[in-house]
This record gives sequence, structure tokens and C-alpha cells, in this order.
Amino acid sequence: MTSIKEIRNQIISVINTKKITKAMEMVAASKMRKTEYRMQSGRPYSDIIRKVIDHVVQGNLEYKHSYLENRVVKRIGIIVVSTDRGLCGSLNTNLFKKVLFKIQKFTTTDIPCDLVLFGLKSLSVFKLCGTRILSTKTHLGENPNLVELISSIEVILDAYKYRRIDKIFIAYNKFYNKMLQKPKIIQLLPLSRLNSKNISNKKWDYLYEPESKLILDILFKRYIESQIYQSILENIASEQAARMIAMKTATDNSGNRIKELQLVYNRVRQANITQELTEIVAGASAVSTN
Repeated sequence: MTSIKEIRNQIISVINTKKITKAMEMVAASKMRKTEYRMQSGRPYSDIIRKVIDHVVQGNLEYKHSYLENRVVKRIGIIVVSTDRGLCGSLNTNLFKKVLFKIQKFTTTDIPCDLVLFGLKSLSVFKLCGTRILSTKTHLGENPNLVELISSIEVILDAYKYRRIDKIFIAYNKFYNKMLQKPKIIQLLPLSRLNSKNISNKKWDYLYEPESKLILDILFKRYIESQIYQSILENIASEQAARMIAMKTATDNSGNRIKELQLVYNRVRQANITQELTEIVAGASAVSTN
């Protein structure tokens, strides 16, 4: 039978764990409010530029940009946005499963995949998979700077530009609310229509100043950067929300475990007291008999 000292040590250990998880829950809740505000602030710009691009894609453009060209897919690229730290439940696991399924789907048709990784967790997983990694960026923090991400984004865009990659996807966790975050994989390039139901039969072009190539190059590049940056903000908000829920669950489980151990402690203590009383009574009876 477990001794009282061992049970007491277990209770103290679980109490200390509960204090840590409670503190981490409060820190995650505080960070989540900040990251959610940044993410919500970026959504209007991300949505509006997507609608602008959707309208441009529907036009009959004189300048045929490479981002609008549908090619025979010989190689794909996936940008994976993960967290730098763990303790956020199954957030990363669900995302990695979805990405690995996507890679497997293409590799079965002899289409290899290149990766650009944001986040330390994705690096530790995909470097073991044998997939070629073009670029990595870790330690993004709660408020990433777009300027620091440009170099990693340029790597995969250059690969697409020079036809080393024919299709680019981005995988991240989309933030819906504090209780719900889902992994998503969306196609970045080639550009496609956002809503095919609203396509008009009329085709048009635009008047450009100074020239269409310069304007469309800048517009499309800003669009790609905005979508990747917004995906990173969504993933960071999802991370803090998932960590808050995971730490709250751990705190609740610790409380339940403490109650269970206290019951065991009381039973063992009562059994020890009963045994001591029995020994005292037996000893007293033996003395009186003698």
C-alpha cells in the first residue's frame, strides 16, 4: 500500500503543477486579446485586396501576368505556418496531418513538393519527412514584422516565377473564435476567382498609369504578402486561444486529481489509525491477561 508520505508528495506536486498551468492560462488569455485585436485589424485589408484581385482576375488583361497562368503541375510549393512553442493542444498536430495528406496526394501522382516553413514546430517535423525545404523562419513572436518575412516569401515566389514550382499553397490555422480554430490550406498561385458564381460574361481591361506590368507586379506581390501575413496573424491568435483552453483543461484536471489523491490520503490515514488502535488494544489486552 502507498505510504502517506508518498501520497502527500504527489498532492504537493499536482498543486504546484496546477499553479503553473493556471498562470500559463492567464498569460495566454492576456496575449490572446492582443493577438486577436491585431488579427481582426488586418482582416479588412486582407479581404478588400482579395476582392480587388478577384475583380482583376475576371478582366481580359492585355498583360498576361505569370501569376494568372495555369500550368501543367510538375512541382508544388506549400507555405506551412505553425507555432514556435508547444502546449497548445492538438493545434499543430491537426495542421501537420492536413499538410502531410496534401503532400501524399501529390506525391502519389509523381508531383514533388517544396516547403517554406514559418515556426519552429513545423521545422522539427518536416525536416524528418525528406521533403525539400526552401526556407525557414522561426521565433516570429506575438507581433511579427512583415519586413523580416519578406526574404522567406521571396524564395518561393522566385521559384514560381522561374517555373521551378507550378502551384503554391499556404497552410495555417484559421481563428474563428476562442473555442474554435481549424487548419486550412488555400491556393495562393496561380490566382483564381474568389467566387465563380458571380462571374460576368463581359470582359474588360483597365487603363494603367504608368504601365500595366509595373502596376500588376506590385499589386499581385502586395496581395501575396498580405495573405501570408494575415495567415500568420490568424495562426498566432489561434495558438494563444488553443493554449488558453489547453491550460484551463490541465488546471481542471489537476483539481480533480488533487481531490482523488486527498480521498486516497484520508483512506490510508484512517487505515493507519485503525491499525494503530487495534495494536494498542491488542497490547493492552495481552498485558491485562498476563
